[in-house]
Amino acid sequence: MPNDNQQLHKESIKYLTTAPLRENDPKFICAISDVAYEFLTTDEVGLIVQLYFKMKNIALRNKILYGLIRCRNLELKDFFQKAYKKERYLDMRLLAIHGLAQYASEEEIEKVMQHFLKILIKRPETTPYNYQEYEFLRSAFGLPLLIKKYGYPCFEKTLQQVEKQYQDMPEAFRGHFTLDENGKAVQLRSPSETKQMIERFFASQHRY
Repeated sequence: MPNDNQQLHKESIKYLTTAPLRENDPKFICAISDVAYEFLTTDEVGLIVQLYFKMKNIALRNKILYGLIRCRNLELKDFFQKAYKKERYLDMRLLAIHGLAQYASEEEIEKVMQHFLKILIKRPETTPYNYQEYEFLRSAFGLPLLIKKYGYPCFEKTLQQVEKQYQDMPEAFRGHFTLDENGKAVQLRSPSETKQMIERFFASQHRY
């Protein structure tokens, strides 16, 4: 019920306003999870943004990014620009782009995507089996959703590069999970099957 959500939201904001930043404290994690982004006021969003930039916990920052990209009624362009620069993982950077695209012009987004593409192209050198990032980028919630919403050629170009690098990876790192259009993870293989395939791959690499 909306009233329950609203009550939980109020309690969470009240707690987060005064509580120390303890990212591993279950109560703190719960309060972040109970924030109802559809009810956020301008003042409350200021608090959430402050917490985001102070946090080291990637999972909590991820939760906040997911929430804030749904706050279209608030002016968050500046936040998403800074969030893009803060994050190091491409899936997190793409979440920031999801938010930024709601406020920025195609020219602005194209500039950001040029930078994104440069990082992406270097990924095989730095993290050759980086399948988690690729699966997010190519999922229904990743670049395909941005293409569907905005149709910008820069998104198409980046997706083509993602697909190329994804297909270049050994089969052991492909097809384990994806995300639906709402950003929910969909397991395509069981965690044990994924583990076995990856372990077999690395074992085969160590044979002489």
